[in-house]
This record gives sequence, C-alpha cells and structure tokens, in this order.
Amino acid sequence: MLAQPLTSPWHAHAVQRTAADPAEPLDVPARMEWTTRPGSGPGAESLGHDLRGKRILELGCGPGHNAAHLAVRHGARVTGVDLVALQVRRARTHYGRLNNLTFTAGHALHYLQSATGQFDGIYSVFGAIGLVAPDLLLPAVAGRLKPGRMLAFSVPHPRRRGMRPSGDDCPRRDHIALPDRTRLPLARWEFDVPRWEKHLDRAGLRLASAQELHDIRLSPWPTTLLISARRL
Repeated sequence: MLAQPLTSPWHAHAVQRTAADPAEPLDVPARMEWTTRPGSGPGAESLGHDLRGKRILELGCGPGHNAAHLAVRHGARVTGVDLVALQVRRARTHYGRLNNLTFTAGHALHYLQSATGQFDGIYSVFGAIGLVAPDLLLPAVAGRLKPGRMLAFSVPHPRRRGMRPSGDDCPRRDHIALPDRTRLPLARWEFDVPRWEKHLDRAGLRLASAQELHDIRLSPWPTTLLISARRL
C-alpha cells in the first residue's frame, strides 16, 4: 500500500477552508449532488424513490450539504460520518439546527464495524469509497445495509484527463488540491466498472447501474463515475 503523509490531507484542506471561509448556518440545498458541478447528473433517486423515514448513512459527509438535503427535502433520517473533526464541526454549524440529521467524526470503516442496526441506504460522494481498501470497506457496508437496499457512490473517473484505470487491485498515487493551490498526495483505488463489480460481488452487493458523468468545461473525458449497487 502507498504510504500516507503524516498529516492528513483532508485535515489540511479543512484547516485552510475554515480559515478562508468561516462556517455559518446555510439554506438547505435544493438537490443532491454527486459531482463537483452543481446540477450535473441524477439526484437522490440513486438511493431510491421513497426515502421518507428511511435511515441513511453518508460515508465522508464533508460540510454536510447532501445529508441536509436528504433530511429536509426527502424526510430521511441521516447520519453523516467524516474522518476530519473540523469538517464535522463545520457541518454542524451549517445544518446542526435541522431535525433527523446527525454528524459524527470517525473513520468510515470503524463506524460501520461498531454501529448498531442496519441502514436503508448508504452513500459516498468522493468520500470513503475509493479511499479505503475496498476488500475491507465494501463487506462492512454490506453488513450494515438492509437486504434489497442501495449503496451509491461517486468517485473520480479512472479515465479522467486521459488516464487509465488501475490494472490490479492496488491503490495508486493521487493528490488533493488545497485552497492555497498546493497539492498533497494520497492513495486512491482507481477502478473501472468491471473491477468495481468484482469487488461489489465479493461483498454481496449486485451492481445496479454505472454512469459516466462529464464536465465539458474541464475535459472531453468523463470526470465522475457514479455506481449504484443493491444488497443481496
């Protein structure tokens, strides 16, 4: 496995973001976003068409925008987990006043292993899926997902900028761009759809859909891969 920096790049990103843009209460977003381009791609229907009262988990909630949308616009009971306590603090400042919405700090894998009960939907938007070893994370997801319910996740497309998907099951080196434009390294699993399907199958999850999403302002190549899978 690739070595990670001693200081988490996600913590460094949160520190810079908080310094440049202090958190404040925000209006609830009108739609769920799976990409960095608002309005691109589907919305919450990737998790199911009736989420009212359903228990939903986000792995890597960041500032909490999608979790707030699901809780208010769809009436779901949402828990957002993020590795970085500063992000959780930011999410609580943005949306902590809302009902049916909880934010907690912790590692996604550890949370899944220690949580009680099962969820009606689990999702990740450039979050833990792709950043934690799939052979560990996906079985833990399946164990906390009710049979027949959906896992949905978006990851950077493995062919963005003309790149090639990983040829094996090992992570490869990527980077995160900080607000000050510096770049910090991280390890990311960069799979194409057949390789993701193989890992989903191993975990007891059946591929339901795979969508390539584009941002033609940036590149002719697809920028985001959105995958949905159903718990067997």
